[in-house]
Amino acid sequence: MKPFCTALLPLLFAAVITGCGEQKENPSTAQAASSPEKNSTAAPVVANKPAAEASAAELSVTAPLIVEHQVDVTAQRDGIVAKVSVDTGARVGPSAVLAQLDDRQLKANLEAARAKTRSVAADLKNWQAEAEVLKADYIRAQRLYAEKLIAEEQLQHAKYKAESDEWDILRVTEQLNTSKEEQHSLELELEKTRIMAPFGGLVARRYVREGQSVAKGDRLFWVTKEGPLRVRFTLPEKFISRVKKGQQMPLTVPDLASEKHDVKVVEISPVVDPSSGTIEVLAELVGTRGELRPGMTVTVQVPNPR
Repeated sequence: MKPFCTALLPLLFAAVITGCGEQKENPSTAQAASSPEKNSTAAPVVANKPAAEASAAELSVTAPLIVEHQVDVTAQRDGIVAKVSVDTGARVGPSAVLAQLDDRQLKANLEAARAKTRSVAADLKNWQAEAEVLKADYIRAQRLYAEKLIAEEQLQHAKYKAESDEWDILRVTEQLNTSKEEQHSLELELEKTRIMAPFGGLVARRYVREGQSVAKGDRLFWVTKEGPLRVRFTLPEKFISRVKKGQQMPLTVPDLASEKHDVKVVEISPVVDPSSGTIEVLAELVGTRGELRPGMTVTVQVPNPR
């Protein structure tokens, strides 16, 4: 029996392999394979329509609000601050005194210069009076010489005295001019001790305190006008034919959404910046300012050229 079983084993192994290799055919797969025309129903292809060119009707430009007059008031000479007359937020008129430097020494020097000027002026009047006397003496000497009553030497002596006195008058006159210039120089220095507002406006900042020692050029105050409010911004050069002087544009402020304002173009740069290809535009606020203040960031809506 053993040889017979051994002979049947390969046959059984081959039958098993053959049975495992057979698979039932899926009816749906067979049907799809038999009818390829029906299976080829893909999604319909729609032709792409040409997209419209997207271009905004307006260009939003962001820039700060400015005023034309905004300056740092600086010290024009060295000194010690004796008095501060205004503080931050104060409204001042033109030439209002903001602070005062110690001026005692300058005042003393100025009084000495004025006294010297008065002294030289009196000296000049004395020389001028003496010149009139010497001139009269010379005229009388000329008459006497014509009548042969004095010698020629006496006539020449009277002449030279009169001429010499004229030179003395010229010398003293120059001394008086020099004294007046020194006096004027001290008056200017005294004026520099008064820190004054260059124009009427608002004291935005104060950098100095009483008793502080300052040097020439140090910042003391920042004074700004409150209007007219303006905004300066740049636009691409394609706007050069679109933006006109006098044109009004909407202005908005992100932090003041309830306020609506307009600005009017007051200046357009006559040239294009070749490095950036832009033009500069200056616009001014129209109407009431509301809550707008210099330095605020605003947005201007500029019509976009098509």
